[in-house]
Amino acid sequence: MIHSIATVSLSGNLEQKLRAIAAAGFPAVEIFESDFLSFQADARAVRNLCADLGLSIICYQPFRDFEGLPNPERAAVFRRAECKFDVMEELGTNLMLVCSSIHPAGLGGIDRAADDLRELGERAAQRGLRIGYEALAWGRHVNDYRDAWEIVRRAGHPAVGLILDSFHLFAKGAPLDPIRAIPGDRIFLVQLADAPKLHLDALSWSRHFRCFPGQGELPVAAFCEAIAATGYSGPLSLEIFNDQFRAGTAARIAADGKRSLILLDDQLARMGKVKPHGFRPLPDKAQCVGVEFIEFALDDKDAAGMRTLFAAMGFVLTGRHISKSVERWSQGGINLIVNTEKKGFAHAHQVTHGPGVCAIGLQVADVACTIARARELKAELFHQPVGAGEMDIPAIRGVGGSLIYFTEPEGSAEVWAHEFRAEPVVATAPRLTYVDHIAQSMRYDEMLSWRLFYEALFDFTQTPQMDIADPSGLVQSQALVAAGGDCRITLNGSLAPHTLSNRFLDEFFGAGVQHIAFESEDLLAAVEAMRSNGLTFLEIPDNYYDDLKARYDLAPELFDRLRRNRILYDRDGAGEFLQIYTHTIADRFFFEIVERRGYTGFGAANAPIRLAAQAREARPITLPKL
Repeated sequence: MIHSIATVSLSGNLEQKLRAIAAAGFPAVEIFESDFLSFQADARAVRNLCADLGLSIICYQPFRDFEGLPNPERAAVFRRAECKFDVMEELGTNLMLVCSSIHPAGLGGIDRAADDLRELGERAAQRGLRIGYEALAWGRHVNDYRDAWEIVRRAGHPAVGLILDSFHLFAKGAPLDPIRAIPGDRIFLVQLADAPKLHLDALSWSRHFRCFPGQGELPVAAFCEAIAATGYSGPLSLEIFNDQFRAGTAARIAADGKRSLILLDDQLARMGKVKPHGFRPLPDKAQCVGVEFIEFALDDKDAAGMRTLFAAMGFVLTGRHISKSVERWSQGGINLIVNTEKKGFAHAHQVTHGPGVCAIGLQVADVACTIARARELKAELFHQPVGAGEMDIPAIRGVGGSLIYFTEPEGSAEVWAHEFRAEPVVATAPRLTYVDHIAQSMRYDEMLSWRLFYEALFDFTQTPQMDIADPSGLVQSQALVAAGGDCRITLNGSLAPHTLSNRFLDEFFGAGVQHIAFESEDLLAAVEAMRSNGLTFLEIPDNYYDDLKARYDLAPELFDRLRRNRILYDRDGAGEFLQIYTHTIADRFFFEIVERRGYTGFGAANAPIRLAAQAREARPITLPKL
């Protein structure tokens, strides 16, 4: 089955959409009528552009409100169809999608609809064209694919076939098994869309929340397996209506669409019942087993301040790069890299974004397998010249153009020994042990893209999406967690322009790492030691602790230490969670320290308290004197 996408799925004008679709590697496209009607070139020019881009036009759609009309409306709709046939001939496509009618004057009756489609099919056949009939989930008389198939069957014309759309089927709650009884040659096109499960009417759900397979919660693979059982061998085409997609760039969304179909093909092949034509199995998902390092791109002034902060948190300088202005600061299993080079990727990142995280290093079970999978999924591999004595560590582009490097646990020591000269260190018990999670902020319309990116490449499980109340609006947060919790990444985005998440984007000039959480086995002792080093933390109001005391029966000593140190606390059925935050650096970046006592979440209940405190620090409020 060849991969296709409808132009309505992307933002931009028709030419921009077609170029993005071709660049993403699609061989075929559906032309959506409104995209063509608003384009400043005729059908022949569109046909030539598609030919130059290597795209075949598999469908022109939609043709609305056709069947079951009384005269004179019926005569008028056939005249309109003939005009569309003219366009199709110029475009060089032979299939027109006819969706079930919602016309207020439309008359019901399967035989009436079948008669209309038979006549339309005969007119189409005289011009070498075909008609595909699709049941809209909100169709006035026909809203179930089983009724649509019965109409096509009764029409009994070789130029009239069925179009199946996964979204319309799932929106109606229709069963999959009857699909298997439909002859594959009577199915003219299969369209795919996923979606989150929402309690909305079908039309609103469809028009705003469709997404690519793997980005939602619908069993799209099971739908495709039922389609394959019919013997259908035509295109699988994405048809997506989504506000986030419309706000994104056509190139990024088209690449996501292609990635989603590659993943779907792999999923179908692994089911053992479907073997997509020409498909090569993907390497297994990468098993992420930890964070190797986090690299900061800084100028000399910012680096001095960051070193002071690291030292106060208990990090020590453990190595200097053999040939570059790069330092390694360590504590427990955490490695922080301070890069002040005046050339290369880190420097370019610092010039573009200012001080911040330019790269993260992830430990994976098999680097070669991870890179092979990334390549197949169209991730952008990264390489820059390697200096004498340096190691070439595989990397790909990540969020905001940052880098993700890959190492293996058994090769970790070799990397540090090979590239860094060790600094003398006095052994002390670490207060911080591991990187607990990395929080990345991005534009709201990018969240689905990066979730698909991470879930496609890594064996991550997503936790339920959270809506977090920032004083300036809602922030959506999605956590992705590796098996065993060895790696956690949170994605944050907001439509509200003045949330902390979006202020970070403004200050950082794009998406990136907004905060890093370190894990401590004894957060109370760690924080008290850091305070003795002169470090101060985000100020939390006394009101929070008054409420905390009322909600939980905490031991007096524990409560006093929480309150005195401004530590946040949460509890669920699995255990307890302690967390604290540093002040925000340059309105863009901060650190978090956590202690997990069987707790697996991220302290969502405390997020509004933290965000309000950060907002106060960013824009101090002076209360009037009473």
